[in-house]
Amino acid sequence: MKILYLLLMVAAIGFAGCRHPADDGHNHSHEGHSHENEAAEATGEHSDEIHFTAQQAEAAGLQLEQITPGTFSHVVKTSGQILPALGDEQIVSAKTGGIVFFTAGAAEGKAVGEGQALLSIDGSATEDHNLVVRYAEAENEYTRAKTEYERKAELAKENIVSQSDLLKAQTEYTNAEAIYGNLLKNFSAGRQTVGSPVSGFITRILVQNGQHIEAGQPLLTVSQNRRLQLRAEVSENYYRTLKDIGSANFQTSYDSAVYKLSNLNGRLLSFGKASGETLYIPVTFEFDNTGDIVPGSFVTVYLLSNAQPGVISVPVAAVAEEQGLHFVYLQLDSEGYMKQEVALGQSNGHRIQVIAGLKPGDMVVTNGMYQVRLAAVSSVMPEGHSH
Repeated sequence: MKILYLLLMVAAIGFAGCRHPADDGHNHSHEGHSHENEAAEATGEHSDEIHFTAQQAEAAGLQLEQITPGTFSHVVKTSGQILPALGDEQIVSAKTGGIVFFTAGAAEGKAVGEGQALLSIDGSATEDHNLVVRYAEAENEYTRAKTEYERKAELAKENIVSQSDLLKAQTEYTNAEAIYGNLLKNFSAGRQTVGSPVSGFITRILVQNGQHIEAGQPLLTVSQNRRLQLRAEVSENYYRTLKDIGSANFQTSYDSAVYKLSNLNGRLLSFGKASGETLYIPVTFEFDNTGDIVPGSFVTVYLLSNAQPGVISVPVAAVAEEQGLHFVYLQLDSEGYMKQEVALGQSNGHRIQVIAGLKPGDMVVTNGMYQVRLAAVSSVMPEGHSH
């Protein structure tokens, strides 16, 4: 009997183990597979899509650019300086020694007109009093020659003085008047007035108010400021590529704008040899001054050469950086955007090469990117919440 009972129990257990899992009344899903993901893929939706309405885009001044491959020049990034162009700058020197007295308001960067008084030199303090003596001699000679000419002119009316004597007296009077007139224009009570030789800007003041100077000593420089030079310092490692450089862009430290020499009537003047001390090669350009570029300022320079076709690039302002990675924002539809990681190449200061991450036809946000980023952050759901 016990054996029969054990056989019946084994048969019962085996019958229960043959039931199908579907018969237990519970639903089962395939591990690692989401039906919601299948639906999103079928409808073309992106789980990381950023919602940004047309009204938000208009308020942010959103601008887009369609990716189209184009030419992009090889770039050598370096430093440089803005200098006055040769011939546009003149040095004003002292014609005599004495004490310097600047006119009110004279300062570096001040606009001046041709002939405008900049300073005066008091020569009365000099030991030999050359300035005072020259002025007094010229005044006396002018007075004598004028009196003599007027006397002989009266006598000539009565034929007492010959015409040759009258002509000689007239010549002496004319010469004395010219010399005295020049001194009278530039000197007053022993002072020489120094004026600007050209219209432009005071670029450098080389002496101080009240300083004693010698004849011929440089006092200041005045630049017409019509043309400027861009002098870039290039490592000798790039020497072989210098022959292909044709233009440049540059950016100042006081302005975020990137200036293109191609828009400023710029031209390459020369490139020199490496210095034994600095191992840098000077590359010099000349361009028109637009009025908002300060001579003497230091700049970041992007030397351009070897234009390459078929390159994908975007404006520098379109790229964001987060933790060492670079991103752009793409428009997916009228109110949908997506954050896209990109790999970057060279930058010319205005545009930057994109090596990977974009393809022709993509619509990239070029203005208003910050507002799109804010919309992306605000759309992220806090952890632990579901709807």
